[in-house]
Amino acid sequence: MDYPNRLEWQIRCEFNAYCKRTLRNELIDACRESKSRRKHEVNFSDLAPHEEKQLYTVDRYFVNEDEEAFCAGGLKITAKLLAEAMHSLPEEKRQAVLLYYFFSMTDAEIAELMKVPRSTVHYRRTSSFELLKRYLEERANEWNEL
Repeated sequence: MDYPNRLEWQIRCEFNAYCKRTLRNELIDACRESKSRRKHEVNFSDLAPHEEKQLYTVDRYFVNEDEEAFCAGGLKITAKLLAEAMHSLPEEKRQAVLLYYFFSMTDAEIAELMKVPRSTVHYRRTSSFELLKRYLEERANEWNEL
C-alpha cells in the first residue's frame, strides 16, 4: 500500500531537482549575459568630451538666416522675422492664429476653449493678418535675386 505514496514522492523529488537545475542554469545564463554586456557598455561619466559630443546633435535655428529665407511679395522673410511678427501680436490674437493654423481647430472650437463668441475669434484671426502684414512689410529686407 505504501507503493503509490513512494512513487508520488519520487516524482516530486525529480520535479524539484528539475526546477532547481533549471533555475541554476538560468542564473548562470543571466550572469554570463550581464558580464558580456558590461564588456560593451560604458558609463556616460566615463566618456571623454569628444566621445560625448558624438552621442547627440544640436539644432541651430536662425544661425544662417540667408539660407532660411523665402520670398513673398518681393520681400525676404526669415523664420526669425516671422516668429518676431507672431510675438508682436497681442496674446488673444496670437492664440487664435496658432490654434487655427497649427492645431487645425475651427473658430467654434477656439471660441469654446477661449470662452468668447465665435465672431470674436474670427475677428481676432483675420485682423491678425493685417498686423502681421504691416509688421513684415516694415521689417523685411528687399529680396535681391542674383
